[in-house]
Amino acid sequence: MSLLMRACTLVVRLVTVPLVIAEALGLYKLYKRFFPYLIYKISVTYNVKMKEQKRELFRGLVRFSPPRGPLRVLEIGCGTGANFEHYPAGCKVTCTDPNPHFQKYLQKSIENSPHLEYDRFLVAPAEDLRQVQDGSVDVVVCTLVLCSVKNMGQVLQEAKRILREGGAFFFMEHVVAEESSWTFFLQNVIQPFWYFFGDGCELTRATWQHVEQAGFSEVQLRHIQAPLNFLIKPHIVGYAVK
Repeated sequence: MSLLMRACTLVVRLVTVPLVIAEALGLYKLYKRFFPYLIYKISVTYNVKMKEQKRELFRGLVRFSPPRGPLRVLEIGCGTGANFEHYPAGCKVTCTDPNPHFQKYLQKSIENSPHLEYDRFLVAPAEDLRQVQDGSVDVVVCTLVLCSVKNMGQVLQEAKRILREGGAFFFMEHVVAEESSWTFFLQNVIQPFWYFFGDGCELTRATWQHVEQAGFSEVQLRHIQAPLNFLIKPHIVGYAVK
């Protein structure tokens, strides 16, 4: 299977050569303007299919509320604000995303979420959140983001930095399938094309390893099979406490 996988992957890489050239010439920036619209449409379906999983995960946010004042939540790679409906009433939300074109779709979610207190939208890569002070938030949320960041370890260290002591990092991410499966085979074969379709998204990341090695004091992590397309069916969900 390994030899066949490498051969098929090579074919897909050859097919994507024009996309590689377009990226090198800077033409891929045009897709980055369209990508938020695509995610806005996809997130509707994803939210419906993952509603119970999200509800169960975010039910735990209130556990990390401070004794006084609102629960301070920072969402890394907030996209269109697809998680807002699951956040507890009264919490104060700061949003970050490296793509400024998400803001107009994010605004729609804000208008539809009167139960939240919206703080601000920061255009920043997940690896560099210097605009956020150390220990200034109670919860960091990251869903379907670690698959596309350039340096996962650095993102997790930034999350730890901005969390207060005892705060938590909540995550829900698609991950690579078991190595002996056909899903693993197809994830690897399709990856060269998927990278461009998903604006840097990678299907083949063992994200749980990075979370477990990030130095959190406690990690609660589950592997699940999400009710989604087989390529992104393997998921991890949970939280990690600073």
